[in-house]
Amino acid sequence: MNNRTGSFLWNLRQLSTLVPTGRTMRLYPLAFCRPNIAYSNWNRRNLLNIFDNKMQSSIRYLFQDALIFKSRGDGCQTKGISTVTVFIVDKLLCPRRLSVDSKHFLASDNELKKSFHQEASDEDVLTKRRKPTLINSRKLSQECNSLSDVLDIFSKAPTFPSSNYFSAMWTVAKRMSEDQKRFEKQLMFNHPAFSQLCEQVMREAKIMYFDNLLFSLHAIVKLGIPQNTLLVQTLLRVVQERINECDEKCLSVLSTILNTMEPCKNVDVLLAGMRMLVDEQVWKIKHVFTLQTIMRSIGKDAPIGLKRKLEMKALKELDQFSVLNCQHMFAVLAAMNYRSVILLNECSKRVTSNIHGCPFKILINILQSCRDLQYINIDLFKGIADYVATTFDIWKLKKVLFLLILFENFGFRPVGLMDLFIKKAADESGFLNVKSLVCILNVYSSLNHFYKCQTHEFLGVMASALTGSLHHISSENLLNAVCSFCWMNHFPLALINQLLQKDIIDDLLTSGDVERNAHRLHVVAACLKLDDTPCHEDLDLVLPRLPPAPSCPQPKVAAALSDLLGEGRFSPSVRLPHNYFIDFEIRMDNNRSQVLPFSDVDVVTSTDIQRVAVLCVPKSAYCLDSTHPKGYLAMKMRHLKIMGFHVILVNNWEVEKLQMKDAVAFLKTKIYSPKALSAADTHLQSTC
Repeated sequence: MNNRTGSFLWNLRQLSTLVPTGRTMRLYPLAFCRPNIAYSNWNRRNLLNIFDNKMQSSIRYLFQDALIFKSRGDGCQTKGISTVTVFIVDKLLCPRRLSVDSKHFLASDNELKKSFHQEASDEDVLTKRRKPTLINSRKLSQECNSLSDVLDIFSKAPTFPSSNYFSAMWTVAKRMSEDQKRFEKQLMFNHPAFSQLCEQVMREAKIMYFDNLLFSLHAIVKLGIPQNTLLVQTLLRVVQERINECDEKCLSVLSTILNTMEPCKNVDVLLAGMRMLVDEQVWKIKHVFTLQTIMRSIGKDAPIGLKRKLEMKALKELDQFSVLNCQHMFAVLAAMNYRSVILLNECSKRVTSNIHGCPFKILINILQSCRDLQYINIDLFKGIADYVATTFDIWKLKKVLFLLILFENFGFRPVGLMDLFIKKAADESGFLNVKSLVCILNVYSSLNHFYKCQTHEFLGVMASALTGSLHHISSENLLNAVCSFCWMNHFPLALINQLLQKDIIDDLLTSGDVERNAHRLHVVAACLKLDDTPCHEDLDLVLPRLPPAPSCPQPKVAAALSDLLGEGRFSPSVRLPHNYFIDFEIRMDNNRSQVLPFSDVDVVTSTDIQRVAVLCVPKSAYCLDSTHPKGYLAMKMRHLKIMGFHVILVNNWEVEKLQMKDAVAFLKTKIYSPKALSAADTHLQSTC
């Protein structure tokens, strides 16, 4: 008997040493059970192999396939979750020889095994009875027609995971119109099961799969649940704790969530964590869509090193880019405020070569992104303008106007498209509101675009349309419209008379952008005095003085003029009435064949001289990729001619490229008349 007892106790000691770890199961009140398993490096098969070498040939199995339950403390945790530790023993080996005295123990061993198997089968039956059927969010969204239907199903039989209900509600909401969606959201907030669902999601946040957690957070944000609620902030904290579980799919969903959320403490912390994770895993990203989604959400203030790493990854995957990827790349780079010229150039080529069929919204997004990134690509702009001009009849007038406004921001003048727009705008001016009319005038005056003989007719139609809305137009819009007309040398009397009312002038000089309004009023006053407008020759507006126009010294041009004309034969930085400024003034005879010294000439009384204004012009004064002057430069040239000047334009960027000798020769051809130069060449040849 003592031998039997000793053998049994020895077997129990061996069993306790052979089971070094446990399997923890959490039991939940909704009758679902999901194990949270912590594995060690213990390998049962290796352990058995070690014991196999030490044992003798005669062995037996003790407690085969038995389950031993060990309580952990009082077996209770917070939030209604109890914990038990389940040890699984599978064919554990005990190195003992069988003896005759062991037969009785073997019989009791068989009875013990039957008892354990009976308890396990009873537990399985109980679990099957309590475990509900899992619900798929897709199936749920197909069965329901409203958000309340989803909540009704939840209230009848809640199932795990509860994230499926929010995902289903967002899927249902996407099928609704905006008005219906607004009404259904109000019903959702007032539904009695809504708060219960929110509580259930918060309880399950730490145990549900990480992708389910992210999908539920995405659906919650999209459904319009306020960001400062306990539900949203709790899920954000849990995502922070579990962010290391992110794979590529989860990173994409997380990026989408952060794109739609407003900055707050938890969002900022989560964004910082995602940046660290992306920095480590960027080379493991396989899909271009995921890469672009991450780049879009990484933030404008992300470290420059991370932005460069993402740029290198995008360049590496450039061969995998589809046309749609190339179209979206502009907005992606604008979202992270990173101007990758190489990437933009490559995407521009793909977009231009596949421009036909491109949605208008994408064209607008591309141009907006180029504006934000200060990226200019003439071929891209021409490709978009030509495509819209070719398909002009299928687009609404306001869409094309939006495109022209973006082109004007770049100073790009699409001649063909603007000619087509003039014709259609003149025919459909009645369908345009005041804001659209003012924008049209601003675009055409800024780019100084005229269409043959139809420009005067077009301006007349625009003026008539604005006159019909004269009592509804704001003071600032009225000023902008009249200023645009003045730039284009057109003066609608009704609009001008309305603008010159004392109350409107006072309103413009005391509200809004006062400095800009004052400058525009000075432009209007100069045009009314200098241009052919007899109705306002006696105009005497009392306007605040403007700061003097900035002078931009041009040392190379000054040195070239000194070599060509000599000292005292030109005057730099000349200021004129109406706040005009010219870089250099030269006085010549009427034939522009001889330069006169300033000391010997009275410019006011003499009628035998020609005043020459030399304007050093930057590239920004011209339309993009052309020498067509923009509106303000064209108006200034017109007014200088009225004041008696002969205007010479000297392009700064061209002079800077020339050697001094070539610069002198260049200015000589600009200043002297062709007839004088021809006579000088003839005289030079005769003397030789």
